[in-house]
Amino acid sequence: MPAVFAFADLGLDDPQIAAFAAFGSFAMLVLADFGGPVRARLLAYVSLALTGAALIAIATACSRNAWLAGGAMAVVGFGILFSGAINGYFAAGGAASILAFVLPVTIPAPLSAIPTRLEGWLLAAGFAIVAHFVLWPGRPPDGVRVKAMRACRALADVVEAELAGDRALVAETAARARAALTELRRAFVGVPHRPGGSSGREAALASLVDELEWLGPFVLAADSEETRTALCRAENREVMAAIVSVLRAAAACLDGIDERPELDRLERAREVVAQALAQQLADLPPNVGEEELLAAVEPSFRLRAASYAAGQVAAYALAATGERAAPSLRPSRLDELAVEHAGVRSVWFRNALRGAAGLAAAVLIAHLLSLQHAFWVVLGTLSVLRSTALATGATIVRAVVGTGIGIAVGVGLILAIGTNRSVLWIVMPFAVLLAAYAPRAISFAAGQAGFTIVVVILFNIIQPTGWKVGLVRIEDVAIGFAISLGVGFLFWPRGAGSLLGENLASAYARSADYVVAATLQLVGKGDGRSAAVATQRAASAIHRLDDAFRSYLGERPGGQVSVDNIATLVGGASRVRRAAESLRSLARMAAGAPALEDCADVLDGEVYALRSWYTTLGDVLAHDTSVPPPNLRDVESRRRLLQCVREAVTSGDDARARRALALLWASQHLDNLWRLESYLAANATGAARSAPPAAVRNAQTAAASS
Repeated sequence: MPAVFAFADLGLDDPQIAAFAAFGSFAMLVLADFGGPVRARLLAYVSLALTGAALIAIATACSRNAWLAGGAMAVVGFGILFSGAINGYFAAGGAASILAFVLPVTIPAPLSAIPTRLEGWLLAAGFAIVAHFVLWPGRPPDGVRVKAMRACRALADVVEAELAGDRALVAETAARARAALTELRRAFVGVPHRPGGSSGREAALASLVDELEWLGPFVLAADSEETRTALCRAENREVMAAIVSVLRAAAACLDGIDERPELDRLERAREVVAQALAQQLADLPPNVGEEELLAAVEPSFRLRAASYAAGQVAAYALAATGERAAPSLRPSRLDELAVEHAGVRSVWFRNALRGAAGLAAAVLIAHLLSLQHAFWVVLGTLSVLRSTALATGATIVRAVVGTGIGIAVGVGLILAIGTNRSVLWIVMPFAVLLAAYAPRAISFAAGQAGFTIVVVILFNIIQPTGWKVGLVRIEDVAIGFAISLGVGFLFWPRGAGSLLGENLASAYARSADYVVAATLQLVGKGDGRSAAVATQRAASAIHRLDDAFRSYLGERPGGQVSVDNIATLVGGASRVRRAAESLRSLARMAAGAPALEDCADVLDGEVYALRSWYTTLGDVLAHDTSVPPPNLRDVESRRRLLQCVREAVTSGDDARARRALALLWASQHLDNLWRLESYLAANATGAARSAPPAAVRNAQTAAASS
C-alpha cells in the first residue's frame, strides 16, 4: 500500500489518484482474502478489480445528488451483501466491494473524474494482485480441510481395530475419533460463512463435513457393540477392509497426496453382503426369535450404512481438491437461490436489508450535512453494524475506544514530528502493518486504532492539516456509529436469536418431510419427483439454519447459552436429512422390485409418527409449546415386518428379496431416528437451563415429558 500510494502521490502528483490507490490497496490486500486453488483465487481477485471499477463509475455518476447517492447506495449495498449467499467468494469480497462504492459516492465529482478515479483503483488492484501471487503465494492449510483429513484417518483407525478384533484398541481409537469429529465441527462452525454455493470445491467441503458426521455414529457404534454371532461375517470383513482403504485414500487426497480411493471395491463388497444376507436369512431355521434375528443382521446394516457414507466421503474429498465433480451437487440457478433466501427467515436477507438501510442513511446524511470526509460516516456505520441492537451497541463501545486510541496516537505523532512528509512516509508502513494485522490478531478495537492512525498519516501526506484531521474523523465516525445503532433498533433488534428458532423449526419440519417422501418412494407409494422436491426444500432449510447459527455465534454474548447444546440441535436437523438421503438410496436399490405391501404398511405408519415428533420438536424450539415423549417402537409391527422379510427372502425371488432387505434396512434407519429423539430432547434441556435465547425457550418442558 505505501508503495502504490507513493507512486500515485509522488510520481503522478494527483491527490485523487493517490487517495483511490491507497484505499484500493487496503480493499484488495486487507478486506478481501480469497482461498482455494491458484486459478480460482486469481479469477476472484480479477473479478473484484473489475467489479470495483464498475462500482466506482456508477458511484461517481450518482455522487452529486444526495438522494440519488443514497438510493444507489441502498440498491448496491443490498446487492453486495445479499450476494454472499451465492458462495464464499462473494461473501469474502463484500467489504472490499462496498468500500469501492462508498469512497466515490461520498466525494461529489463530475463524470470527468471517473477516469482519474479508475486509474487509482486499477493501479491499486494491479499491484495488489501481483503482491498476492508473488509475496508468499502459497496459502496456509485450510483449517477445516486439515481437520477433515484427521477425522478420516481417525475413523479408519476405528474400523481397522474392529477388523483386527482388538476391543481395547477399538475403545482407544474410538475416543480419538470422537475428539477429531468434535474438532472438525468446531472448526467448521467457526468459519464466518458456510463454504458456499451448491457446487464446486467449497460446497463439496461443506458436504464432506456433513457426511463425516453422518458416518461417525455408524463407525463408533463398534465401541459399544457386543460380541455376538452375526450373519455374513466374512463378507462384512471385506466391507470393513474396503472402508479402511477408502477413508485412508480420502485422507491422503485431502493432504495433497495423489491417491485414488477404491470406490469400485467398496461397491462390490456392499453388493456381496446384500446377496449373502438374503441367502443366509433364507437358510435360518424358522424358530429364530426376533431379537436374535435383529442381532444377526445389525452388523451388516451398520457396515452397509458406513460403507455408503465412506464412499460419499471419498467422493466429496476428491471434489474438494478439484479431482472430480462432487456427487449430488449441481449449480443452483439464481432464481433458486432467490427463493431459498428471499424472505425474513434468511439471515442473508435480514443482514442485507439492515446493512443497505444503514449505508443508505449514512450516505444521505453525510451529503445533506456536507461533511468534510463523508465516507468516514459510511465506514463508521459499516464497521459496527451487527445483527442485533445489543451487539451493535457493544461494538460501538469498542470502536469508540479504538478510534480514540488511534486518534491519540496519530495526533501525538503529528504533534511530535509536525507535518514533515519524510518522517510521515517512514512511519506509514508500520501503521499500515498494524491496521492490517491488528483486527484478527489482537482485537476489533486495536484494528480501529490502527486504521485511524493510517488515516491521520495518509491525509497529512496528501493535504497537511495537522491534528485537526483526527478531530474530523471522530466527529464523522460518531455520526456513523449513531446511524448503526438506530438501524439496529429498527431492523430486527433481537438479531439471529429469534431467527435461529424459526430456522430450527423449518429445518426439522422439512427434513422430516423428506424422510416421509423417501420412505413413500421406497414402499412404492410415492414417486421420485416428490422426493426430489422434498430434497431441495430440506437442503434449503438446512442452509438457512446453518447461516442463522453462524450469525448467532457472531453476536452471542459470552456465557449466555451452551453453544454445544445449540450446535447439537442444529446438527440434529442435518442428521434427520442424512437419514432421508439414505432412505432414498434404498429406494433406488429397490427400484423395479415388487412392492411387498404387507411389509410396506409397517413403515408407512411408523414414518408419520416420526415426522410428527420431529416437527413438534422444531415448534418447541421456536415457540412456547411442549413436546410429547419419544416414540416407542411398536413391537407387533416390527415382528410383522421381520416375518414379511423372511417370507420374501425364502421365496426364491431375487427381486422380492432385494425389496425386503431394503425395507428391513429402512426400518433400522427409522429406528436410529427414534433413538435420536431422547438425545435431542436432553440437549434442548441443557440449552434451556443456560439462559436460552428464543430458539430454545421452554424446551425443558420437552425433556421433562421425555
